Amino acid sequence: MANKVHIIDVTNRDGVQTSRILLPKLSKTMLNLYLDEMGIYQSEVGFPTLRHEIGYINANLKLYEKGVMKNIHLEGWCRAVVDDIELTFKNCPNIKHLNISASTSDILIRGKFQGKKNFNDVVKGMVDAVKAAKAHGVETLGVNAEDASRTELEKLEEFIVAGKEAGADRFRYCDTLGADGPLSMYENVKKLSENTRFPIEMHCHNDLGMAEAVSIAGARAALESGIDTYINTTINGYGERAGNADLVSTLLALRYSSYFRDSAYLGDRVNLKLSWRLAKYASYAFNLPMPINQPGVGANAFAHESGIHADGALKDRRNYELYDPEDVGRGEPDLHQTGRIITTGAYGGISGFRHVYDKLGIYFTTDAEAREILELVQYANLHTQKPLTDDELRLIASNPDEVREILKVCL
Repeated sequence: MANKVHIIDVTNRDGVQTSRILLPKLSKTMLNLYLDEMGIYQSEVGFPTLRHEIGYINANLKLYEKGVMKNIHLEGWCRAVVDDIELTFKNCPNIKHLNISASTSDILIRGKFQGKKNFNDVVKGMVDAVKAAKAHGVETLGVNAEDASRTELEKLEEFIVAGKEAGADRFRYCDTLGADGPLSMYENVKKLSENTRFPIEMHCHNDLGMAEAVSIAGARAALESGIDTYINTTINGYGERAGNADLVSTLLALRYSSYFRDSAYLGDRVNLKLSWRLAKYASYAFNLPMPINQPGVGANAFAHESGIHADGALKDRRNYELYDPEDVGRGEPDLHQTGRIITTGAYGGISGFRHVYDKLGIYFTTDAEAREILELVQYANLHTQKPLTDDELRLIASNPDEVREILKVCL
C-alpha cells in the first residue's frame, strides 16, 4: 500500500456549526495557524458565500501569501450550485481550494427538494458547478455527496464518475448521520475505489460513537485499492449533534493502531507533539471543556489509579500505555503566575500594554507605534470576549493589516 492518507481538518466549517457556540474569526485564524504548524494537509476555512466570513477568509489567504502560513491548503466550502461558485469567487477571488456539496440520497432529495429535483438533476448541477469552479482557476476541487452512507452505491459511482470527468480532484463520502459502521464503510469504499479509481475522503459524524473507527476503516479500504485517501477531522471532535471524527484520536489511530502498523501511510509530516497545545487552545476558544477521557489530551489520558495498572506503568509505561505523554506534547508542568499580573485588553492603557509585549519580546520604538497595535488589541479583546493568548497578541503585532480585515464587520 504505497498510497497515502492526508488529513483535512474541518473545524472552521463543520466544527463551528456546533449548536449553542460561536467561534470568533481571530480564533478561527489561530486554528489555521496551529494546523499549518502541526503539518495538517488542509483546513476547511469556512463559507466564502457568507458576508461575515469574507474578511476573515481573504485575510487568511493573505497570511498564506505572506508566508505566515507555509504549507496548509486553505479550502472553502459551498453548495454545488453555479450561483454559489460565482459568489465564492466574487467574494474571495484568490481562493485556490474548494469543496462543493450536493445531496445524493433519495430521502434528502425527496425531503429537501419536494419533487422539484431528482438525482439526475443533482448530478448535472454538480457537473456545472465543477466546470464553473475550474473556469475560475481553482487548483483542487472536491465533490461531496451529502448522506452518501444512505445513497445506493451505483448512484455514488455515477456521481463520482461525472465529477471526475468534469475535472474534480477527489470525492468526499459524507456519513452525514453517522449511520455507517467500520465494516460497511470499508466495503463501500473498497467498491467505490476499485470501480472509479478516484481519490476519496471520509467525512464521518459521531452519532453512533464510531466516527474515528469508520474513518480509518474507509481509509484502509482506499489504500488497499491503491487510492490516495483523505480523512476529515475536527479538533476535539467538535461539530453538529454528537460531533465529527476527532483530529488527535484519528492521528493516534493512524500512528499507533495495529490497523495501521506503518506510520508511513500518513502522507504529511504531522507533528503530534503539537496536539496538546492545539486541543487546549480550541477548548479555550470554543469555551467547551475537553472530556476527562479524551484520547491523548484528556486529563485522565495518562492517569492510573488501579493498583495493578499503577504498578505496571511505573515499571514500564508500555505495560499500560500505547504512547508517551511527550508524544502528544504533554509532560511539562503548567506554570501559573501567582504574583502581580498585568494584562492588556479592551480597557487597557499604554503602560500595561507595553509591559505585556515586552514580556513577549516584542518592543515598540514609540508610544504612537504602540497605540496603533493597542487599539487593535482592544478590538480583538471585544471580538473574542475573553483574554487574548500570547500567540494571538503576537499575530496582532506582526500582521496588523490582516488582523484589521479579520475583525472587520461587513454591513
